[in-house]
Amino acid sequence: MKARVLAGLLAGAAVLAQDPGPVPAQQRGYGPGCYEFAGEEPGRHAGTGEKLAQGLNERGVPTEAVVIIISTLPIVELRGAVPVGINLFGMRWWKAVLLSVVGNMLPIFLVLLLLDRAVRWLGHIRLFRRFFDWLFARTRRKSGLIERYEFLGLVLFVAIPLPVTGAWTGSVAAVIMGVPYWRAMLAILLGVCIAGAVVTILSLLGVWGAVIAGTALAAVLANAVISGIRKRRRDRRQA
Repeated sequence: MKARVLAGLLAGAAVLAQDPGPVPAQQRGYGPGCYEFAGEEPGRHAGTGEKLAQGLNERGVPTEAVVIIISTLPIVELRGAVPVGINLFGMRWWKAVLLSVVGNMLPIFLVLLLLDRAVRWLGHIRLFRRFFDWLFARTRRKSGLIERYEFLGLVLFVAIPLPVTGAWTGSVAAVIMGVPYWRAMLAILLGVCIAGAVVTILSLLGVWGAVIAGTALAAVLANAVISGIRKRRRDRRQA
């Protein structure tokens, strides 16, 4: 559990450790209303969420709508939308969080409601059947926390901002495990709100967010190495 929490801090900080203080991008060659990170170097690598946000904003999409759109996407979700709102567009933190939570939850209503039906309708098609088999197998491997702690496990699974967790994966896991619709919705909403708090704190920390990320990475790697060594020793003793 501790390793998962530390890894969550790492994943959140991976897209957050940017210098705050956005400046108008008209000075940098972007379209009206677009922003860049203050002090950004010309060759700085931008994350997926940031690139998409810049592209949408350059095409005239309002910044609020950009944050909502990004937060609806799998993998990116709230963890990518909050730093875009705060660090890229210069929004107040509460506004970025509110828009990101709304956007992150929008597709979850449909996933929880329609996934079972989609499997029944499309499962007889080989391509879709293989995709659903892969999706369910992958989700089951990652959902041990939910199986162990049920409602609280689903909350924590969504709250830990890792690439393999989040509202999308949590909703699929809830469907697989037969969690009632509104119970799953409440658990996922609580998890998204907790993830929003974690990502916001790291986003506002700036350089210190990177320090936390490095510390979390070291702890996670050390835990993984120690666990691997212990497992090999147990296997040798049982052999």
